[in-house]
Order: sequence, then C-alpha cells, then structure tokens
Amino acid sequence: MVVQDIRTWDRPGSDPMDRQIRYVERVRSALGIEQALCAPPRSAKRNGTVVGWVPALRFPTWMRCLNSSCGLLHPAPWRNRRAGGEARREAEEGASGGSAGECNNCGGKLEQVPWVLVHEDGYLADVPWHDLAHGRSRNPEQRQCSHDWTEPYLQLTDTGTGRLLRCIRCGSNESLRSGALPRFPFPPRTWQQPWMREPPAQAPEGPGWLIGVNDVRVHSPVTRTALVIPPESRIRRGTVLDRLYGSSRNQQRIQSARSPLARRAVIAQLASEYRCTRGDIEEAIAEIDRDYPLYGRAVTSEDLLLDEYRALIEEIPHLGEEEDFVTEHHTHNWITRRRALEDGHLRRTATAVSRLVGLNRLKEIMVLTGFRRAGGRWAPPDITGESGWFPALELYGEGLFFTLDEDVLQRWESGDALRERADAFAQRYVHRAGQGIPEFDVDVTPRFLLCHTLAHLMIQEIEAKAGYPAASLKERIYCATGKEPMAGILIYVAVADEEGSLGGLMELAKPDRFLRLLTGAFEAASWCSLDPVCAEQEGHGPDLLNRAACHACALVPEPSCAYGNVLLDRVFVKGAPPDIPSLADFVEDAG
Repeated sequence: MVVQDIRTWDRPGSDPMDRQIRYVERVRSALGIEQALCAPPRSAKRNGTVVGWVPALRFPTWMRCLNSSCGLLHPAPWRNRRAGGEARREAEEGASGGSAGECNNCGGKLEQVPWVLVHEDGYLADVPWHDLAHGRSRNPEQRQCSHDWTEPYLQLTDTGTGRLLRCIRCGSNESLRSGALPRFPFPPRTWQQPWMREPPAQAPEGPGWLIGVNDVRVHSPVTRTALVIPPESRIRRGTVLDRLYGSSRNQQRIQSARSPLARRAVIAQLASEYRCTRGDIEEAIAEIDRDYPLYGRAVTSEDLLLDEYRALIEEIPHLGEEEDFVTEHHTHNWITRRRALEDGHLRRTATAVSRLVGLNRLKEIMVLTGFRRAGGRWAPPDITGESGWFPALELYGEGLFFTLDEDVLQRWESGDALRERADAFAQRYVHRAGQGIPEFDVDVTPRFLLCHTLAHLMIQEIEAKAGYPAASLKERIYCATGKEPMAGILIYVAVADEEGSLGGLMELAKPDRFLRLLTGAFEAASWCSLDPVCAEQEGHGPDLLNRAACHACALVPEPSCAYGNVLLDRVFVKGAPPDIPSLADFVEDAG
C-alpha cells in the first residue's frame, strides 16, 4: 500500500484545524514553518460509520504468478477479473495480503511485484513493464506491439543469475540482472503519484530508478524535531486565555464582528459560555493581540538548540503537574560523588562531566515537513505545497542530560593532531554536501565528533545495563563554540502516550548510576572486537564519514541517531597516544 498525501487525509467538510497542536509557536518559528501543526486524524466509529482516516492505495498494481513455469504479469487483476461478483469481492478483500486470486493461465497464486519506478523529482509510478520488455530503455523509438490492459501477455521468470522479462506475443525480451534493475526513462504522461489522476505540469527530466518497494529511496521522510520548553511548556490549562487561544473559531467570531455593538454581543456570549466576566474575555483578547504566548519574539533555527540548552542547565522551579518540561538537577551531588573517587584516572574521567540533569518529563514535537525519493528534491507533504498545515506528533517522555567541562574541552581541542583528524571529516562532509546529499545543520569539529560518539556509546551502555532497547532511545547534541559555547548530550525516550515512559531513564541520571554508565562508555571506547581493523581504518560508511566506529562498537539503530549514523570516531573519546590525547588527560587531578 502507498499512503496518499495529506490533502486526502480528511472527509469532505472536515477541518484539520480541529486537530491543531497549540503552544508550539517557538517550534514553528525556529523551524521556519508558517503552516499550522496538526495531529494526523485518528480513525473511530460513530453511529456505525468510520470517521477520520489516513487513506492508502494498493500499489504496485501489477501482480506476478508465482508458478515458476508461468510467471505472467497481471495488470491490476482485481479490476480486470471477469469472474462473478464473489470472486471480485475475494480479490478486493485480498488487497491487504497482497493476493488477488489465481492466475487465469495456470491457476497459480498471484503476488504483487516488489518493484516500482521512482524519480528524483518525487514522482512514483508502476514499472512500465511493456516498454521495458520491448527495449524502450535502450531505444525509445523502437517498434513494439500494443499495450493490453485486459489480458496478461508479459512473462517474468527467474534465470538463476537474474530475471528475464518477455512478451509472449512478439517475443521481445529484456534481461534484468539479479539485485539491480536499470534506470528507465520516466513515461512523460505518467501521473505524478499513483493516487493523482491529473498529469504533471511538466514531464520529469532524466530517467527514473527501478527499485524495490522496501528500498529506503522509495520514500525518505523529512522530519524536524524540537523540545517544548518554558514558557510554552508551563501554560496553565483551562484558563480563559487558554480556552480562547485554543479556539480559532471564537477568535474569528470576535474579529469578524462588523461593529462595536456586535463585538460586545460576541464577547458577552463567550463570557456566558466560559462562565467568566466580559473583562476576562477582553484581557484574553489583549494578550492574544500581543502575540501570546511568545509576545512577538522571533526564534531562529540558530536559537533552537541554544534555548533548549539554556533551559536544561537552568534550575527551573517545578510549578505543577501539567508542565511538559520538568528537570531535576543532580550537579551538586555529582561533584561530591566524583571527588570521593579514589582511583585517579576514574576521577579525572568523571570530572570531565560538569553538569548532570534528569528530565522527569519532556515533550517533543516531530513535524513531517516533506519527503524525498531516490535522494532527490524535497517535496511537501501535500505534493502541491498549498496546504495550510503540516502533520505533527506530540511525543512525551524523559531523559538524562549532561555537559562536558568547558575549560577541559578548550584545552583538549586545541591540539594540532586532533584538528587535522577532524578537518578530514569536515572536508568529506563538504564534498558530500556538494553532491546534493541532504546535509545536517552541524559544524564538524573535534568537539562535535567527541559529543556525538560519546552519545552513541552511552546509548549502548544504557541498553546493556538498564535494558532499554537502543532503538527506543534518541540523542540530542548541543555543541557550539564561540561567545556562548555548548557541549551537552541529551539521551531521551519519547512516545505518543501522554503519560510518557515508565520513569527508568531519569533514574539513571542519579550520580551513582550515571557514573557506572559513563565509565562503561569510556571503557567501551578503548576497545572494539574488530580492532585493530576498526581503530586504524581511514574511513568507512557513507562517503567515508566514519573512522573508528563500526557495528561492533559505536553504531546504533538508525532511529536513535540524529545524524544518519555518520560523523563517529572512537579516537576522539579514547585518544590515540602519543599524538591525540584523551579528554581525561586535560583534567586537573584535584577534580
């Protein structure tokens, strides 16, 4: 199945603004999103009728006979079947299982073909099997027999080294290598997406890719995330201001009043509805006119992580149960604990961490801003870019946060050998960006490579010692130099349940437990089961953007990494004497 774009996500007459997520103005401003953020519709039954759904379409539409001696390709057999109504119903009901009955040639079982045609401009289509069989990938002007959408006449069979596509009517054929399908000219009149019934404004330039439906290049979502922090995280719910701010209809009623008398009448009606005075409504209107809740403050993408970092290191008093950002600072107890350590090396390692904070509650906003196909151009979630909303999720959870000592870091990152090693990463990263591959908003510095690799090692320690699956954990790296430097790591879990997770992760922020995780991470950095190969390689992974990091040591599941599992190197954590020292070597022994 293929999910349709967000223009079709609601019944006619439905308003996605009824699902609008409130108090995310800072997030929208920082991410540069003008559209409203709305939760996806949830399906439910009302009076026996299903309301609210995300529609999907059965795709690809071609099916193949699994009988090895047959292999006929059937175009949408659930539409073309000429059997009785019962057989047609059976075919339609089999859509979810990928089956549409039997081959009308040999009686073999039919199964959807696992290939589609994608284009870097975001187009998606069925593989043009007819054109491919008749050689149009090599010669678009080649003569061929006519298309036939009613009866199967194309045969796809395995040859041992690949597959053979053959037209049983004229004998034209095409050999397909095993493991790879060719690039193919994208049909000029093909619909832009399978569910769209109008031709594109212009034909896509260049050929498309014939790839498997499970290939990540078919659909790569582009998402942006941000934490909700004060003041938006501590809004008092249920107040007159909150209720009016959350009702765009009531705000519209006030704004559309044509005279002062009509406006007073609307305010009186709202005061009766909210069970408050007209003065309360007037005060709420004045606050909203002042751009409540941010009061006109513009937040840039550069401010996003910095504001979160400030909120994490500041001891914010807890005001109530409804807050979505609750921290518990353990820094004082952490300093006391590390000073009591008798082992000098262990004490120096622990002293490299200056702050320790538990996040008892957090809220993350995840926004789907678009998608890409075959690593090409960004396409908006509504295809046309005209929708007034983006789909978003509110995720609740907890985490642990710690910072590295700034004085120690500055002494450590001043080494020439360290900078040269980081510069090699930076040059490869710039080359990657020059090839058009989407780049992350990050400066590749020794500080970042240290923080990112250490975050991965901590995730693996949490999985090994606390039982959290690594794929359920996320990282957030706060790294910057200059006037307001940052070197912080947030490891957290966030789920769609408003109750959040079970509280185990924030317990790991307590000094004794965190110390075991930290020492375990530094020990894990010193050795890999694939050493010396892992430690000595000059580069591997996508665009050689990893060095001493592999699946046996520093790589984590893809959902856990915010940077695509690249820009990792254990040497920045453990050091490589005598040229590259470890961070602990720059910590004064006094702690």
